[in-house]
Order: sequence, then structure tokens, then C-alpha cells
Amino acid sequence: MSVAEIILGIVLMLFSVAITIVVLLQEGHEQNVGVVTGGADTFLTKNKARSVDAFLARWTKVIAIGFFLLVIAINAYLFFVA
Repeated sequence: MSVAEIILGIVLMLFSVAITIVVLLQEGHEQNVGVVTGGADTFLTKNKARSVDAFLARWTKVIAIGFFLLVIAINAYLFFVA
């Protein structure tokens, strides 16, 4: 194994761990179904949840695209070098 292959493998592992963590941090869409709240829904709590969910959804897409491109780059590198 060359140094480039080891570095690309480590970066790929970091991407896979990152996408796993970001996906697990996201709330399910049906998490609060059936929950009766008594006035606890304020403007801040509603919009804070949306911004966190939007942030995690955006980073899920970014990391997934990066992971996909990195896998293609590794395969192309191995195809042309080997």
C-alpha cells in the first residue's frame, strides 16, 4: 500500500463516521406524534428545532456527496495506478 492509499482510506473512514453521526443526530419525522403539549410550544422552541434539523439535513447531503466523490476518486486512482 502506498501512502496515498492509506491517506485516502483514512479520509474515507472519517467521512463514513461523520455521515453516521450526522444521520443518528437527526430526529425522526414521527418523533412527536401523539404528544400533547400544554403551552410549551414557543416561537423559540419551534424555530430552534427547525434550524437544527435543517443544519443536520444540509450537512448530511454535503457529507454524502463528499463520500460519493471520494469513493469514485479512490477507485479511479486505484484503476489508473495499478
